[in-house]
Amino acid sequence: MSAKVLLTSPLVRGEMEVSEIELREPKAGELRGLNNMDVLQMSVTAHRTLIPRISSVTANEFDQLAPADLIQLQQAVVSFFLPGDQ
Repeated sequence: MSAKVLLTSPLVRGEMEVSEIELREPKAGELRGLNNMDVLQMSVTAHRTLIPRISSVTANEFDQLAPADLIQLQQAVVSFFLPGDQ
């Protein structure tokens, strides 16, 4: 399972702009060292660790996200933890 998020404020990567981020469903190894409750409560610190593990975004790029984009990405991550019918 994966999710694509369109950014309202593209990230700049060298001379390229990144306007879409694809997240893949995390596996247990990618959650290592994280508290699941922190992930579900959308802790920025937990997501700063997790999102680079499940996407092409680096931690430094994560720090540059606009607030609206951050929330969109966090909601997409949390959706991986919900049953399929929600």
